[in-house]
Amino acid sequence: MNRISGMLAAPATLVALLAFSAQAATDDDIARRLEPVGQVCVQGQACTGTDVAATAGGARARSPDEVIAQHCTACHSAGLLNAPKIGDAPAWSKRAEEQGGLDGLLAKAITGINAMPPKGTCGDCSDDELKGAIDKMSGLK
Repeated sequence: MNRISGMLAAPATLVALLAFSAQAATDDDIARRLEPVGQVCVQGQACTGTDVAATAGGARARSPDEVIAQHCTACHSAGLLNAPKIGDAPAWSKRAEEQGGLDGLLAKAITGINAMPPKGTCGDCSDDELKGAIDKMSGLK
């Protein structure tokens, strides 16, 4: 009977060890899944623990043509939802008068106006890039 107990104890010990190691792997997997997916970095302060390069001030500025082609033509080429058309100087002049000139148009482009969301569809455009696109589309200076 002692021999039978020994034979039964060995597999039980092996099963206990396997269960413990499986649980440890599962805990590691859970810990990895619970890690934050990102980190908030404040401009001007060191952003530690990230491999992402900051683009603010370091990226090449897009030309007005690039911004217009990527973000503005969908609405401003056809005048969708009453958007002033590219090159329609009278429509842009009227908007500029209503909004306080080119700076007023820029302010509305940044915050959004009517159906246009803030910054149009270019959430990562700088104010200068938006101003260049407005200059180019409107013909105003």
